[in-house]
Amino acid sequence: MSKAFYAGSFDPFTVGHLSIVERSLSLFDKIYIGVGVNINKPGAEHEGVSRAKNIRRLTECFGEKVEVVCYSGLTYAKAQELGAGYLLRGLRNSSDFLYEQQIADVNRKMSGIDTVFMMSLPEHASVSSSVVRELERFGADVSAFLPEK
Repeated sequence: MSKAFYAGSFDPFTVGHLSIVERSLSLFDKIYIGVGVNINKPGAEHEGVSRAKNIRRLTECFGEKVEVVCYSGLTYAKAQELGAGYLLRGLRNSSDFLYEQQIADVNRKMSGIDTVFMMSLPEHASVSSSVVRELERFGADVSAFLPEK
């Protein structure tokens, strides 16, 4: 059974994230979505649990093929704990690739786990959690960037 670990803060979980999960289901038997939590940040654990609950609701249509977990610490260590043989990462552009390549190289060196990169669809290439958060901060309607609840 091929398993992948798709880790991130997912703050918020966007249509781009959901697209990566949905399209990756043809590659993997199971995808774990790992909501990273910074245990040193006050309130972060509660926020992580809340995000995970929301992502579970958004991905429940995929059944047992997708499981959402909260975690802190090293991504590759959580992937190993879950028995995931791959890390899954979404890429929007070449800048994302250069950044992610370095992390993938270190993860492979530390754990032997390879990273699989999935390009975002063109219509999601400009969608990032940080942009959505910034728009929300100023009261903009961000519904086009978030999965339908």
